[in-house]
Amino acid sequence: MIIAKEEGSKLRRGTLKQILLITDGCSNQGEDPAAVSSLIREQGITVNVIGVLEDDQSEQPEGLQEVEEIASAGGGVSRIVFAKALSQTVQMVTRQAMTQTIQGVVNQELQEILGSEKSMDDLPPEKRGEVMEVVEELGETCDLEVLVLVDTSASMTKKLPTVKEALEDLSLSLGARPGKNRFAIFSFPGKKRHISRLLSWTPSIQNISSIFPKLTSGGITPTGPALKEALFQFARTPEIKERRTSDEIYYEEPGH
Repeated sequence: MIIAKEEGSKLRRGTLKQILLITDGCSNQGEDPAAVSSLIREQGITVNVIGVLEDDQSEQPEGLQEVEEIASAGGGVSRIVFAKALSQTVQMVTRQAMTQTIQGVVNQELQEILGSEKSMDDLPPEKRGEVMEVVEELGETCDLEVLVLVDTSASMTKKLPTVKEALEDLSLSLGARPGKNRFAIFSFPGKKRHISRLLSWTPSIQNISSIFPKLTSGGITPTGPALKEALFQFARTPEIKERRTSDEIYYEEPGH
């Protein structure tokens, strides 16, 4: 839940949760990643996806079609970019997804007040402007949790240094927000599990320089299973825990 109602239908600040998947597509093992993304969305977590192309790549690989499918199922934003534009794109996608999610919740609130047939677009221009000011303010003041899930399959090897720089820039760009930021970084495929923890939940990811040189690339791309394991790094509610089975999900307690 990003925003909750108080008395008088006022809105209060909440926590916005995102998974940011960085991949070049072509998942080739495990469950359908779009179906898993839909499950994640049901838990109030947005799934954003950035598909990364080689800077000298002339054609878009067929596998990157799933980038849009995963983001659409997860209620998030998708972009396909060349590696050199990755840093700017990571920041843009994160902020755009925040605004999109908050607008959705505000629309739900308006429908409760004005009726099910009404939305923000139906308001008079001056009222719509006031609502957008609220959306922008909430985007700056709400607490933000971003779990970054990095594809380290063999085809991503040359792109990892650019990914590192993009994540450092993301941390800096969001650092001035009044709201609290928390980041975690996981990669897939993992050595023993579908994902490996690179960085535990932290308010800053500026210390990742020592992590990325140690990454090793693998040949498989288990995007669906990786997304499912990433979901449980947010686990705080009984609803999520009830869905877990020891055969299906690996849940790592924060801080372990």
